[in-house]
Amino acid sequence: MSPEDSKLAADTIEYRPGQMAEPADHDDPLHGAQVELNIGPSHPATHGVLRLKVLADGEVLTRIEPVIGYLHRGKEKACESLGWRKFFVHTDRLDYLQPMLNNVGYAMALEKLAHLEVPERAQVIRVLMMETNRIMSHLIALGVSAMDLGAISMFFFTFDQREKIYDLIDAYTGHRMNNTYIRMGGVYADLEEELERHFSAFFDNFIEQVDEWESLLTGNRIWYERNRGIGAITAEQALSWGLTGPNLRGSGVAYDLRKSEPYCGYEDYDFEIPIGERGDAFDRYLVRIEELRQSARICTQALERLKSSRGANVIADDRRYVLPRLSDVTSSMEELIHQFKIVTDMSLPRGEAYMGVESSKGELGFYIASDGTAAPLRCHLRSPSLMNVQVIPFLAEGKLLSDVVAVLGSVDFVMGEVDR
Repeated sequence: MSPEDSKLAADTIEYRPGQMAEPADHDDPLHGAQVELNIGPSHPATHGVLRLKVLADGEVLTRIEPVIGYLHRGKEKACESLGWRKFFVHTDRLDYLQPMLNNVGYAMALEKLAHLEVPERAQVIRVLMMETNRIMSHLIALGVSAMDLGAISMFFFTFDQREKIYDLIDAYTGHRMNNTYIRMGGVYADLEEELERHFSAFFDNFIEQVDEWESLLTGNRIWYERNRGIGAITAEQALSWGLTGPNLRGSGVAYDLRKSEPYCGYEDYDFEIPIGERGDAFDRYLVRIEELRQSARICTQALERLKSSRGANVIADDRRYVLPRLSDVTSSMEELIHQFKIVTDMSLPRGEAYMGVESSKGELGFYIASDGTAAPLRCHLRSPSLMNVQVIPFLAEGKLLSDVVAVLGSVDFVMGEVDR
């Protein structure tokens, strides 16, 4: 079934907006008292170490309270104590499904404060890595949320493609996860020509895979009924709750930092911003499906640009913030001392800066303040996953217990970024 056919199949199903489930009749002699239950913190449908304290009136959840903090590691304070450079590796551990998106957001905040220009080829490689990481994260969201609702095959299909991306990322950075390959001023190393071809071969076939997944889900009656009308939120409500990313765009707001406040040269790429109409779990699914295709389009364009800039610099030539070449360090005492000073005592100008990137879950922002020393005065993270978690009660209270599973999968969050 083609994507067009699957969309028609979905449109032929009668749309029944999600209603607040009717509470049990308290005059019924068989009716019992409301029961307090815990969903999580290790329940497979919680998408991380999240605990939901719920009050259930039969199958209806009358109160939901998210309990966070199980993964709290004090990342913001760690930045303030470790220093500017040493915190890079910690950004990987925020949303660990998209480590290089986190790296770029932090690097751009430092570069903005230091007025450091990044070479064009490094910007293109950053775009390629960010969009590849976005795809990896969306594949998790799609595969796991589908599995939660019984479509187990989707989990294997999406993870098969994700494993192929892992192989590409591993070949480039030497790590499957937590790559820490973005540097202040650019990237650690260039992308080799052979690896460019492997990336191109993957994206040549990727959109066909997305079309096949949509043919399995979009027109599937069970998937449609479990998501359509569930967890609906209007554009005004989504904005008031601070939602960004696919959850905001699913409610019809075409807000994307790559378009509204372009960075890394995104203004020169041709791609579209998909939006929904009803703001329910089904629309959020459709937005992520289309974002997979758009990210693949951006990656293809980035790879074409890399062909014309081979041999160009991939990191800024600024000795105040950039490490010397390894060959120079091993042959010159002065360069060794220079490297030591940057690693242990690099300072940034006095001031403050904020940079946000369009992560897979919304606007991921880094605010930093400097007093001119090697120790950050303040570091604060704007976590989109935290916004996504806080809206769960609004989306799910008064609904059936089974609908909470659909809501959790549709808002998409990672607790490592929530708790920090």
